[in-house]
Amino acid sequence: MTLLTDDIRALVGRTKVYTAPEEFGAAAGRYFGIAIGDHNPLYSDPGYARAQGLSGVTAPPTLICETNQYANLPLTPDGDAGHNWGIEIPGTRKVRGGNSYTFHRRIRPDDVITATWEIADATEKTTRSGSAMLIITSRATYANQHDEVLAENEETIIFVSLGAGS
Repeated sequence: MTLLTDDIRALVGRTKVYTAPEEFGAAAGRYFGIAIGDHNPLYSDPGYARAQGLSGVTAPPTLICETNQYANLPLTPDGDAGHNWGIEIPGTRKVRGGNSYTFHRRIRPDDVITATWEIADATEKTTRSGSAMLIITSRATYANQHDEVLAENEETIIFVSLGAGS
C-alpha cells in the first residue's frame, strides 16, 4: 500500500496566505518572553532596545513562528487556532517531524504580519520495521506590510502506517 497517492501529490504547491488584522504589538513580545522565561530587556524596555541599535522593543525571534495571532482562524475542537492543512490519512499515526527556522530581521511592534504557507514536498519512505511513512514538508514565509521577509519556517509532518509492511 502506498501513502503517496495522486491526491497527496496534487497538494504539492498548494498555498495558504494569512494577513494579520492589526499590528503585531509590543505586548505580544513582552508576554511571550515572560512565558518562555526569557527576561531580555529588548522585549520590555524601549530605552534599552534603542541603546542596542533597535528602533524600540522587539520580540523573541521564534514568536513569529509560534504565534497564530496573524491567522485570525476559529478554534478547532482541540483548541488550536493555527494554520493546519487538514490532511488526515486513515490507518496512520500523525507525527510532527520538526521545524527549521531562518530569521532575517527582528519583529517590530508596528509590523503587520502576512504568513504564506506552501506544501513544498511529499515523499514516501519505509521505516526500519517495514511500515510505509509519508513525509509532508511545508514552508512558511513571514513578511511585514512592506514585503520585507522577517522569517521562514520549514516544517515536516509524518504519517506512519499503523500496519507493518503495508
